[in-house]
Amino acid sequence: MSDNKPTSSAPWWQRGIVYQIYVRSFADANGDGIGDLPGIAEHLDYLNDGTPDSLGVDAIWLTPFYQSPNRDFGYDVSDYRQVHPEHGTMADFERLLAEAHRRGIRIINDFVPNHTSDEHPWFVESRASRDNPKRDWYIWRDGKGGKEPTNWQAAPGGKAWEFDKQTGQYFYHAFFDFQPDLNWRNPEVKRAVLDDIRFWLDKGVDGFRLDLINYLLEDENFRDNPRLLAGWYMGKLQDTTYTRDLPETHAVLKEFRRLTDEFRDRMMVGEIVSFPWQQSPAAAYTNREELHLAFNMEFLAVARFRADAFRRVVDRFEERCPADGWPAYVLSNHDVPRHAGRLGGYAIYGHRPYAMDRAKICAAMLLTLRGTPFMYYGEELAMTNRWWPLKDVKDPLGRKVWPLYQGRDACRTPMLWTAEPGAGFSGGKPWLAVDPQAERLCVATASRDPESVLSFYRRLTWLRRNTPALQTGDYEALGAPRPDVYLYRRRNETQSIVVALNFTGRPAQLPADVGGAVLLSSSPARNEAAKNVTLAPYEALLLAE
Repeated sequence: MSDNKPTSSAPWWQRGIVYQIYVRSFADANGDGIGDLPGIAEHLDYLNDGTPDSLGVDAIWLTPFYQSPNRDFGYDVSDYRQVHPEHGTMADFERLLAEAHRRGIRIINDFVPNHTSDEHPWFVESRASRDNPKRDWYIWRDGKGGKEPTNWQAAPGGKAWEFDKQTGQYFYHAFFDFQPDLNWRNPEVKRAVLDDIRFWLDKGVDGFRLDLINYLLEDENFRDNPRLLAGWYMGKLQDTTYTRDLPETHAVLKEFRRLTDEFRDRMMVGEIVSFPWQQSPAAAYTNREELHLAFNMEFLAVARFRADAFRRVVDRFEERCPADGWPAYVLSNHDVPRHAGRLGGYAIYGHRPYAMDRAKICAAMLLTLRGTPFMYYGEELAMTNRWWPLKDVKDPLGRKVWPLYQGRDACRTPMLWTAEPGAGFSGGKPWLAVDPQAERLCVATASRDPESVLSFYRRLTWLRRNTPALQTGDYEALGAPRPDVYLYRRRNETQSIVVALNFTGRPAQLPADVGGAVLLSSSPARNEAAKNVTLAPYEALLLAE
């Protein structure tokens, strides 16, 4: 490991590692089976206690813990300034914030600005009558020809307009019908939402993950979306020309940025939802005037475990990322099946023999690329996905389109802490059943195994923390794209590091001019200075040139 300490003046959100916590599933302190804020506080040392025995993350992103009917488990907010009793109290949040900051861990709140719950007081007023002062806080329209106002479709599939019998108009919802979209063309809405964001900034929150941020605005002339001639995506057969990525969105994000910049060292990362065939749309949103970071979601759509497939994603983003932008990569999150299952040869309630090796390759790539890595809780254990019969599906998306897609329950199962019943997540009955592989994958077991995926993540995170070139150095892809090996260089003024990732179960030869001292390898046999290197099957190798 390099003895050099980071000297870069780059902000923390460029240098650091962010760990996403699905609050409902991480740790339950009161035994009711639902994850809570005190539970997270109890496990902060696991995340970063200042030593290589911890995961070494710099920030945690908390999924919504606000007051909510929980029809979409927190993404349907009814009060942005209150903590849902299932997750604790405001005092619990303040203690968590203080304890995290004491350990040098930043807190990023998930914030949902595109829509509210239909139980939010704003919407209750808005639907009360056509002349209510808050009517224009949401998007209401008369029908057209006895049908919906437009042909717009919701992201989960189906129509995006819901008829309200009480007032005889339709309201628009980009997602579920209980999540009406706010009208971001109304200045009062802007002020109210920005005030809610300021509330959390005043408390000391370090940043925000902004949900569905490129859906904020819709066409003010309410034109129909054009039909999509090819492709199928989440039930849609139309392009989203008039319901997503409107040019006016950038002006709104500049207002978000101006507010955030009033506070020192704060950041925003945006969820930029796109079709799988759209290339790096997030790059257009990350710059000095808008979002600090915008998720490159393309890794989530990579279906084949091939080096050239992942390199293609990175190279596209690097080409499109502006000089004042910065990449942000993610392999898993709360909306898609976990990558240890998608890419690891998933077998129901088990792994293929090479799954752990592939998980290490993914970890090495995520944590050594130029950009900010976002880890999803449990990926450091190679947690996979659990599938459910319809009667047990809790996710509204899963119930809507099952069995084509069983929903997001699969990737939201409780964190595996111990081999005990409940996996150490809860002393009660967990809200979702735990992974039956808990005994093999849990933190307690993995921590005792120096070759576990968790041990490899820990070595990687602490190497990154102590190696400036891996934090903020330049990125250079080496050689022509290959299906077997992804080869690239990270370099700053004082360090040059080559990352070599073998995506296959066969040995792979590196070019003759690639060599150096071994910083880290996933192969237990690799311990010598490397020259004329042949990578072992599924080996991740970092060399200091």
